[in-house]
Formats: sequence, structure tokens, C-alpha cells
Amino acid sequence: MPTVTELAKDIVAREGGYVNDPDDPGGATKYGVTVRTMRRLGLDLTKDGKVGADDVRSLTRDQAVEIFVDHYFRKPRIVDLPEPLQATVFDMYVNSGANAVKILQRLLNDMGFDLTVDGAIGPMTIAAATRAMGDAPELIVDAYGIARRNYYYALADARPASRKYARRRDGGKGGWITRAEEFISPRFRLSEAAHRERTRAWV
Repeated sequence: MPTVTELAKDIVAREGGYVNDPDDPGGATKYGVTVRTMRRLGLDLTKDGKVGADDVRSLTRDQAVEIFVDHYFRKPRIVDLPEPLQATVFDMYVNSGANAVKILQRLLNDMGFDLTVDGAIGPMTIAAATRAMGDAPELIVDAYGIARRNYYYALADARPASRKYARRRDGGKGGWITRAEEFISPRFRLSEAAHRERTRAWV
């Protein structure tokens, strides 16, 4: 498995440079780090006494990697999950915060465990994930990726402004879906026809 730093560098590359999309609730973002995150961490890079879009623009790749490793991998205890799950949960945590853990907890409950869906990785979630990995080592990562993909579709169902992240203008798979499917075995990825059918009702 790649190191956590290598995983973080991959996420930074996947996220891309500075954007400030009005349809994105996260606001100004660079390398996947939002202005909200920088405010929470007190990263006043411009030293002007406030954290805003200019600070996001000033963020370096190395700083983004450090933020992800410390605050999106170690602090939420993704490091304590079974190793095969770490990359996909880490990537989703960067993209959607504690929802990444809630998706895992719901999946584990569907598998027969009894977890509180609170978005926090504690001893019970770690134990359940470890047990599930032992019971279905070849399927748990795919199952999480599919649940993650379904989460994105459901989010776009409920919020029309977010549909552009799940479906391109030409009707093909948008960034959210292709990102989730990077962590799903090819046999479980949706065909283009299936994706178009899933999103057919969207205006």
C-alpha cells in the first residue's frame, strides 16, 4: 500500500488548483482544502489578520498534503481502519468530511453490526471494520466504493446545483462518480448506459 503521504499527494493532484465555485458549499478551495478548513485551523498565510480567499490562493501543495495527513487521516483515526479501506475512506473524508465515516458505519450496519452512525471512528467502528474485512476481504472495499457512489447520486438527486459534479454536460460520468469508481473494481463500475439511466430524470 502507498504511504499516507503518497495517498495525500494523489488527493492533491486529483483535487486540482484554486476554484471558487458559487455552487460549492465549501467556498474557495485549492488542492481540496477549503477556506472553511483554513479558518478552522487558523491558517492566515497572508498575515493580514483574517483568513479568506487570498489565503487559499497562497496555499502550497506541501501545506495541503500536511493538512490532509494530520487532520484528515491521523486525527479522525482513519489510520486505525483496516489498511485496504484507508485510501478510499481517506479520499472521501477529504471530499466530504465525517460523511465518509457515516457511509462506512451504515455499510457495516447493513452487514449486521450495530453501530451508532455518528461520523466518528472509535473502538466499535474499528472492531466492526476489522471483522468485516476478515469476513469479506475481497468485497468490503468495493462495497464501500459503491455506497460512496450511491451517496453522491443521492446528494445530486436532492440538490440540483450539485448535479454538475455527478454528471458532465454531455451526460457522462462527472467528477464525483469517476472519483468514487477509482476505488471500485472494474466489474462493479457502472456502464455509461447505466449511469445515463440513473441520471435520466435530472433536468
